[in-house]
Amino acid sequence: MTLRGTMISMPMSDGAGIGVYRVEPVGPRRGGLLLIQEIFGVTDHIKEQCDLYAAQGYEVLAPSLYDREEPGFNVGYGAEDVQKAIRIARGEHPFELSVKDAQSCIDALTAKGPVFITGYCYGGSVTWAAACRCTGLAAASGYYGGNIGQMADENPKCPTILHFGRHDHGIPMEVVEKVKRLHPDVMVYLYEAGHGFNSDRRADYSEVAAKLARERTLELFRAHGG
Repeated sequence: MTLRGTMISMPMSDGAGIGVYRVEPVGPRRGGLLLIQEIFGVTDHIKEQCDLYAAQGYEVLAPSLYDREEPGFNVGYGAEDVQKAIRIARGEHPFELSVKDAQSCIDALTAKGPVFITGYCYGGSVTWAAACRCTGLAAASGYYGGNIGQMADENPKCPTILHFGRHDHGIPMEVVEKVKRLHPDVMVYLYEAGHGFNSDRRADYSEVAAKLARERTLELFRAHGG
């Protein structure tokens, strides 16, 4: 598909300027959406997701979170790329900085109406953390965030839903059950799929699960002002 958005530079809370993929809404504006990358960066897949939400009426921002470590970071799914991404995500780039960048993007959207957040994999973890720690969010929808279990004692400040694959080898069902037990108000959806089921670039892609999760995400957003 032809991408509609453009990369812009935005200042973050620490003074750094990072790249942000921005897409204007199609038709009447429903709200702002912060879409958080997988561990692989702001890839074409992430940009396509942004464009899909823009087509539903959202102004979408997708910050390139690893720009301080490696500007324009964007890799594939091969073993070497995965290791490079893990090195940045788990070693060089502070997770808390991603949450602060999320807040900067939320702040940039709040004057225009309600702001929502979604994210995948690494971005799913950031989505959960942002829902718990950031201000200005109307609702949050996080996909298979591997670190959510470590933050399960935190409480979302906005309506939140989560999506997990039942066959995700990286996120044990005990973690999912823990989140459900601690947060009965958070709707946790399970899909007959593995990790990364939303991405058609990945082996575990499930068209059925991806479509249903997206429908549920849009339903959540629309129920809370979007």
